[in-house]
Amino acid sequence: MTTRKHTNARATTNLNDSLSVSPVFVRPGEATEYPKFAIPEGMSLPETAYQIVHDEAMLDGNARLNLATFVSTWMEDEARRLYAETYDKNMIDKDEYPQTAAIEDRCWKIIADLWHVPDIDKSIGTSTIGSSEAAMLGGLALKRHWQARRRAEGKSTEKPNLVLSTAVQVCWEKFLNYFEVEPRWVPVSQEHVVFDGHELEKYVDENTIGVVAILGVTYNGLYEPVQQISAKLDEIEKDTGLDVKIHVDGASGAMVAPFCQPDLEWDFRVSRVVSINTSGHKYGLVYPGLGWIVWRDTEALPESMVFHCSYLGGDMPTLALNFSRPGAQVLLQYYNFLRLGREGYRLIQQGSIDVATYLSSAIAELGPFELVSHGDTIPVFAWKLKDGYTDKWSLYDLSDRLRLKGWLVPAYPMADGLADWTLQRIVVRAGLSHDLATALLTDLESEVAFLDRLESPMPREGTGSHFHH
Repeated sequence: MTTRKHTNARATTNLNDSLSVSPVFVRPGEATEYPKFAIPEGMSLPETAYQIVHDEAMLDGNARLNLATFVSTWMEDEARRLYAETYDKNMIDKDEYPQTAAIEDRCWKIIADLWHVPDIDKSIGTSTIGSSEAAMLGGLALKRHWQARRRAEGKSTEKPNLVLSTAVQVCWEKFLNYFEVEPRWVPVSQEHVVFDGHELEKYVDENTIGVVAILGVTYNGLYEPVQQISAKLDEIEKDTGLDVKIHVDGASGAMVAPFCQPDLEWDFRVSRVVSINTSGHKYGLVYPGLGWIVWRDTEALPESMVFHCSYLGGDMPTLALNFSRPGAQVLLQYYNFLRLGREGYRLIQQGSIDVATYLSSAIAELGPFELVSHGDTIPVFAWKLKDGYTDKWSLYDLSDRLRLKGWLVPAYPMADGLADWTLQRIVVRAGLSHDLATALLTDLESEVAFLDRLESPMPREGTGSHFHH
């Protein structure tokens, strides 16, 4: 637990506790120094406040060159104009903004159709702040169903568990912690780089609320084979009578596969899949933060998770962990659906995959690297140093060198089971053109050549991953 020391704004502060403003930015009578951790005593002009925040934000990395994030960093001018016109809409105020609510309803139904839901009229879905919130709702629905079934059987509900790969995104660790569910971690290995159902019977028992399958692992971009995992669960049910359902975490892949791998059966075509989440703000191509979740049918979502409350003059059913949240991103999602259609999404996502495979092929031809994935699923790929290549530098060093050129290309340890692997990863998004990719390759080759010329190892003190999934 951390404590925060409150400093009197009028007290003497050291340079780390205050912001000094160039006199050219202020007017007579305005302060030229502001406290960092306390609200100033007086007002400042909007131009001054803007300049201070603007200059602070300049110290961030260039979003277009950030190859660590999955989150959209570019939208068209018309989308940005729509955003500016609607950023004041609160998604929760469905009575005040009924058309925004109606568009939210259209959006999740469009997504449900993309995911082959059997009957849209019997399905249910919602927008969320991001795929993390959506994933937690999916996990919570699995837990509530398991609890109801156990109570009906007169059995204990005290030890629910969830089966998932060690390579899941950190939001699932939060779910397990916040909602008190025991993790049944399935480790990855060189033989099973993703969770594929191997030895799944060792992890499933009568307290298992469900299995999570990832369509687009954040570490390497690979798809976990949902149909294969489902087939293994079929075998387990035949042997034990345990009917275990699947939630698909499609944070990235669920908005790529429908357009670029339409024949891959990972969605509601797989009968054990009861819910799917995705990020609208990743390959949904919308600015942050927006997520979506869809359940196969209303039976898959416990009624106890739907709230009906009187708010601002109307009955408002709500289904989310958050209450007030922005409505503008929902409108941006609908804009993209209208603007792009299936063919537009296919062109953009396939274009990103083409850039990813171009980059991965070129990187594979460089001497030091061995690819872990190729970027042909979602446009994300990772590599590691070849065993024994060098003792002078690591991928952390290469990441630091690329950062000097403005590129954010993270290095990090692989998940438990392969934690001795250090990976480097590139996420290709709309906006990373073939020309920019070529510029990245030029810088990458230059920095590898620099590191290969080292006559002694790079200093190791203070190095390590600054990146967290």
